[in-house]
Amino acid sequence: MIRLSVILMFVGTTVAGRAEKTLEAGVAEFNAAYQAWDGAGFAKASAMLAATTNQYWRGVAEFHRLLWLTGGTNRTETAKALETTIATLQRAVQLDPQNGESRALLSATYGLSIGANPARGLWLGKRLLDQEKLARKWSPDNPRVLYLAGVNRFYGPAILGGKNEGLKLLLAAEKLFAAEAGMTAGPADPRWGRSTCLGYIGKTYDALGKPTEAEEYFRKALELNPQDKLAKAELEKRQKVGTDRQAVREPITKAARPAVAPYQRHEESP
Repeated sequence: MIRLSVILMFVGTTVAGRAEKTLEAGVAEFNAAYQAWDGAGFAKASAMLAATTNQYWRGVAEFHRLLWLTGGTNRTETAKALETTIATLQRAVQLDPQNGESRALLSATYGLSIGANPARGLWLGKRLLDQEKLARKWSPDNPRVLYLAGVNRFYGPAILGGKNEGLKLLLAAEKLFAAEAGMTAGPADPRWGRSTCLGYIGKTYDALGKPTEAEEYFRKALELNPQDKLAKAELEKRQKVGTDRQAVREPITKAARPAVAPYQRHEESP
């Protein structure tokens, strides 16, 4: 009987150790995909994490895969990813009701669903707010919870507080992210979201008519993650606008030169 107990204990320890390694490998795959903003990497991470019982981390991977797909041309795949993300995060919330990040992710996913079809706001709007409220109740000082709440304000109706309220939440999140960066993280501790938060601070400043502050935060995001999708797109858009304006000015300058040059030569004549 004692020998059987020892064997069972050994088997249980071995299985638990393998599960932990699988989780850590899946999280590492997700972190690499986040830094590279790689859709295939998000999908691979989700598949690896599906072999574990950790629905939170699988939900994180699915959520970011959904973000990667959103705005693309494959609407069928995006719709499937949306369904998978909601189902995964709903399971995560059921398994761990006090996990604020799972609830914040579910709230943000409802927001993406409304964005794809505004009519869904009739029934998903309340769910979005309920999940966000519970997320902030259980994790009031979590940077990812506040960052996602700020994004909800950016895209949501003015009745939620608008972009000014969103900016307050995003700036508060960045302070918490900065403090978190100084803490030692374990292999499966969440550290995602900071560069995207900085990008949304920039995007919010831009929407509020503060382009200088906006560009500052886009550059901060790229310093932290050179592949940040949002910050790269916004700075490229600014560079294109600057190039287009220069192209408009150049013909005017060239046309003016012949008229100016004779006066200069005349003034230089004895």
